[in-house]
Amino acid sequence: MFTVRGKAAHLAWYRTNESPADVTFLHGFSDSARCWEPLLANLPDIQALAIDARGHGNSALPPGPVNYPQLGDDAALVLSDQPREGGMIVVGHSMGAMTAAYLAAARPDLVRAVVLEDPPPGGGPAAEPDEPVAMPPWLADLRALDLPSRIARGRADNPDWPEDELEPWATSKAQVDPHLFDHPFLKANPLTDLLTAITCPVLLIHGDTERGSLISDAYAKRCAEAAAGDFRSVHIPNAGHSVHRDNRPQYLTELTTFLNHHR
Repeated sequence: MFTVRGKAAHLAWYRTNESPADVTFLHGFSDSARCWEPLLANLPDIQALAIDARGHGNSALPPGPVNYPQLGDDAALVLSDQPREGGMIVVGHSMGAMTAAYLAAARPDLVRAVVLEDPPPGGGPAAEPDEPVAMPPWLADLRALDLPSRIARGRADNPDWPEDELEPWATSKAQVDPHLFDHPFLKANPLTDLLTAITCPVLLIHGDTERGSLISDAYAKRCAEAAAGDFRSVHIPNAGHSVHRDNRPQYLTELTTFLNHHR
């Protein structure tokens, strides 16, 4: 699916073809840019750019603490090298969604509209870095398996996922730089605070909290009240934190409608 690849400083990026991109995709924690390829196979009319976050995929991990403003700056670095008049639509999942929110708030010149798929609500103490944390046990367990076993684990744990999601998901787990967990991580500001600074159109997509979605209906309403610009939230049923994998058909319907309106 990705036919063009490149580097900007420590960051690896990918495009669907040689044409300038109009939509940028930012992945979640422990995923990679290539995890978007199964979804993009269903979006043949867009020119997509996807970025490996620092310490993920084929991107390097610079020294020092990791924080969302820094991740937003990383995305801005790549987008600034591939400018599009009026900015790009930025689609993010989880960590990538919060990164997209920081990017849209700080660099409105680069972002035409933004899709936030189940971002963390934020709100932890943001003034001081946390202590470094250990690799999550679930990730350590997956990394201890070979690729076929990781795929089988993913299939067993996520029976509703399309089959084409499993290999890139499983591959990405082995690509996470283990030194990422040596670095303090600065917690995110509340999403509601960020939305007061985002003036472009926002689509917030979330799933069922009982299935692991981080955004509740009540919090989505708070986001709508806080938003400075055009804002819409969509609760997609039968989906948890990974909405685009758990309920791809409805996710694609919502995403395509938004992209067609704002491209």
